[in-house]
Amino acid sequence: MRKILLAFFICFVTCVHAQTPSFTCGVDISWCTEMEADGRTFRNSTGTETDIFALMKELGMNAVRLRVWVNPTRYGYGAWCDKADVLQKARRAHAQGLDLMIDFHYSDFFADPGRQTKPLDWEDYSTAQIKTAITQHTVDVLQALKDEGIIPRWVQVGNETNSGMIWEDGRIDWNKTGTARFTDYVALSNAGYEAVKSVLPDALVIVHLGGAESAQCFFGDFQAAGGKVDMIGLSHYPTADEWNSVAQSATHSNINAAQWVAQAAQSFGVPVMICETGFDVSNPDLANSVMTDLFNRMTAIPQCAGIFYWEPETDGVWRPACYAQFGWEAYRMGAFTTNGQPTAALDAFADFPTETTTISSELPTGTKVFHAGQLFVIRNNKIYTILGQPTDKF
Repeated sequence: MRKILLAFFICFVTCVHAQTPSFTCGVDISWCTEMEADGRTFRNSTGTETDIFALMKELGMNAVRLRVWVNPTRYGYGAWCDKADVLQKARRAHAQGLDLMIDFHYSDFFADPGRQTKPLDWEDYSTAQIKTAITQHTVDVLQALKDEGIIPRWVQVGNETNSGMIWEDGRIDWNKTGTARFTDYVALSNAGYEAVKSVLPDALVIVHLGGAESAQCFFGDFQAAGGKVDMIGLSHYPTADEWNSVAQSATHSNINAAQWVAQAAQSFGVPVMICETGFDVSNPDLANSVMTDLFNRMTAIPQCAGIFYWEPETDGVWRPACYAQFGWEAYRMGAFTTNGQPTAALDAFADFPTETTTISSELPTGTKVFHAGQLFVIRNNKIYTILGQPTDKF
């Protein structure tokens, strides 16, 4: 597969040259160490056994997303996705030159719109103590990465926080109206934001929702309540019956998702990332068509920073050992075969278009330009990043 890095020129008084992909093609492969411990191996298209991180790079990916749980062992899951496991995977990603997204769930297990369970170690904490615990946990993990020279490009503060985080303390109260709903959640989310910035001031902090349709009705009140965010993260899982639907009610439609992404970026002034996607592993040819369509729609939106495929290394058969106690079946939206090879679902992520982008400091003050997944703002003949930093570090 062909992979092309695009060259671009950023013009200040003089021109500085750099090379970077303008669109992030990423994967969340947080399960990989657990799978390897179960004896699973991964192979490239020729059948040669290889490291999963090297394979993802070979497939055209330029970034990896890793979830972090507080104390999954105490929860009964095992020491997967805890700090030590995340550091091990981050080292492997860094060795391949892959960008890194860290996804803090602030839970001992999966956090999502229907489950934001407080970590057991924090269960007796007051809200003030939880804010301190968020800060300590966030700083602890990020500082450990930084100490090894691994600098995440993005950090999620919470996962699919449509209904808040760390219930009940940070639950969004939908019985209230407007910004009052968000008061408790924003306090906790902002604690995570500030903790990230204290260690990694240049990292983009993501607030992540499940469902692209959720952004428009969420972020207005979130920002009005004082919520801090550098990038909006969304989950979008197209389905066989809706992926190309034009019906407004089709929440799994790529067509609708593209509209929602563009609207969110325009309304809230920050880039948007598809932090999770995937498709039924049983139909890789259709998955290829669906993902190609999604890729084409999202790359056409300047404000869309990238797409991450969620746990593509799964095959629809493997499942974590603890799933049996929950009565859960194997995850069915991966993109690998049972012999550990990638399917055609991932081909859509392989190639980057070549283009030239010019950002000129002579543009009118207030002009916003999206480039390389970041928002740049022109002020007084200087170019600033979304974080308000001059771009003299290029």
